[in-house]
Amino acid sequence: MARIALVVEYDGTDFFGWQTQQQTPTLQQVLEQAVSRVADHSVAVTACGRTDTGVHAAGQVVHFDSEAKRSPRAWALGINSLLPATFAVVWAGEIGADFHARYSARLRRYEYCIQNRPHRTGLHSRFAVHQRLPMDLVQMQRAAAHLLGEQDFTSFRTIACQSASPVRYMHRILIQADAENVIVRLEANAFLHHMCRNIVGSLLKVGRGECAAEWLGEVLRARDRKLAGATAPAHGLCFIGPLYPPGFSLPDKFQLREILPEHHAGPRMNPMA
Repeated sequence: MARIALVVEYDGTDFFGWQTQQQTPTLQQVLEQAVSRVADHSVAVTACGRTDTGVHAAGQVVHFDSEAKRSPRAWALGINSLLPATFAVVWAGEIGADFHARYSARLRRYEYCIQNRPHRTGLHSRFAVHQRLPMDLVQMQRAAAHLLGEQDFTSFRTIACQSASPVRYMHRILIQADAENVIVRLEANAFLHHMCRNIVGSLLKVGRGECAAEWLGEVLRARDRKLAGATAPAHGLCFIGPLYPPGFSLPDKFQLREILPEHHAGPRMNPMA
């Protein structure tokens, strides 16, 4: 029995999120069907984290176990031949049995794309959220600083969140812009259900001048979801991928190259977007 790791990317628009459920199609369901056909036996895949309906991924990492003898190239080509055009394996490889796509990850990274211009996009509407009013990026970054470190993120998770603990360690929030787009990059040990989108929705209020930067700290300390901003739309969010400690034979961009606070190596929590 060999353990195989895959890196997959997908446009989440036409899927009901990652996890298999009664509503179909889901990404996990579609991938398991394809992997099982290539392996010629039933296969269950485990992902680094579950993305919601409409959320995209540029570097979702999964693993599965199989008795089938296939080369990495055969796994990738075979699975891709059975996936829809908006879902693809971009890397495959055999990996040690001690690797776990979810539990081995030490950092998870998301990006939220906001197209900030007077008129909405006609080309990127599936991947960016339009914001007509100019935004104050300096104040947004000041507000984001209140969320760094180990915090109780109750104010930024949905009431349906199943995580036992609301505590997460936010390693970094960066707000960057080019001529038309504002990118909010969030990095944490794990995320609660809707946490990324609720944080972005609150940052947008600051960026539009509706709230001061200090307001976000007050919302965080209140531990009350009703005080935070509206949940930002799903289609602006993309899971960039996890980072793993050295020693796993994964592509370089998934290798952790900095020493993280001990909190990152603490309880392994359920990552949700």
